[in-house]
Amino acid sequence: MLLLGLGLGVIVAVLLAQYLGLKRLAARVQQQDLQQAERVQQLRTEVLTYQQGSIRMGEELVALRDQLKRIEDKQMRLEQHDPQSLPYNQAARLVGLGASVEDLTQSCGLSKAEAELVAKLHAARKP
Repeated sequence: MLLLGLGLGVIVAVLLAQYLGLKRLAARVQQQDLQQAERVQQLRTEVLTYQQGSIRMGEELVALRDQLKRIEDKQMRLEQHDPQSLPYNQAARLVGLGASVEDLTQSCGLSKAEAELVAKLHAARKP
């Protein structure tokens, strides 16, 4: 009988130890769940911040593209309204297409010196 009582005491002690171990394990799991939830919230906040930054950058790029288009249009209008610059603009385009100095003098009505200057200026711009 003593052995039976001693055996039951050991079993109760083992069960109590396991119960306490499980309780500690459950507390640790709950704490880890809370930490994980906090980290997930931090990551969501960071992703939202990055998204908002990307959206703002996209909007700024669109605005810059629109501004550049307006500037290009304005420059084109100015070039078309300046009768003195028209031959030089046409010559610059022709040089970009590979025209020679002689082609520039004939097509644009430039002197040989002017045509050479336009050709040299345009060649200096090429990478």
